[in-house]
Amino acid sequence: MTDVMTHGVKLTDTAANKVRSLLEAEGRDDLRLRVAVQPGGCSGLIYQLFFDELLEESDAVVDFSGVEVVVDSMSVPYLDGAEIDFEDSIQKQGFTIDNPNASGTCACGDSFS
Repeated sequence: MTDVMTHGVKLTDTAANKVRSLLEAEGRDDLRLRVAVQPGGCSGLIYQLFFDELLEESDAVVDFSGVEVVVDSMSVPYLDGAEIDFEDSIQKQGFTIDNPNASGTCACGDSFS
């Protein structure tokens, strides 16, 4: 058995509960929350956050009370120390990523450098 690589991404309890409820609504227990960065956006890199049933050998995985968060090996350094939360307010509803590695963000908040 090989050791599974881990990552430094944190998932708040609020975000974990939201992920859990979304998975229950889908009726799926084979999905993980994948977080990645890709080139794009006006600041150079853009976040991707989606459910994925695939798990690659090079993926880093951390379990948050039954919610697996997966990060591909190329994204791990960009996301180390990042915190995923879920905001539900009048102004905004959705997942947020607070990333200490982002030196700058664009006005839309979807991309960073």
